[in-house]
Amino acid sequence: MPPSKTPDAVPPANASPAHKHSAKRMAIRFKRVYDAPDATDGQRVLADRLWPRGLAKVKAQIDFWAKDATPSTPLRQWFHQHPEQFDEFRQRYLDELVALDAGHNATLADLRTRLTEGPVTLLTAAHRLDEEDARTHLDVLRDFLTSR
Repeated sequence: MPPSKTPDAVPPANASPAHKHSAKRMAIRFKRVYDAPDATDGQRVLADRLWPRGLAKVKAQIDFWAKDATPSTPLRQWFHQHPEQFDEFRQRYLDELVALDAGHNATLADLRTRLTEGPVTLLTAAHRLDEEDARTHLDVLRDFLTSR
């Protein structure tokens, strides 16, 4: 007969609260996927719909490809043609994320879980990330994940 299960241990009163679904407490960094990985990256999540050109999967050292949580192809193409309309892009992308979330999207759930486990670096091939005032889809995704 197998041993009986014991109830889960009760944490001490002075223990810190659980971080379940608390992405706000975890660090989210942005980085170009072409930049070398380093120890501070934590989990490396590619947040682009298309695989970066000329980059071997082994070299990229990606832990997860969150392509389903990126802007749709039509929205990505629209923003490429209208980069000055970031506020409109932000709203359209947020609408897409809300719709995905309402459908219990597995990719968003996976991202939230990863955020509770430690630092996450969102990776993109976007060149604009190098600019001081860059605003990309990563900003929108981070804000969405940390606001819910």
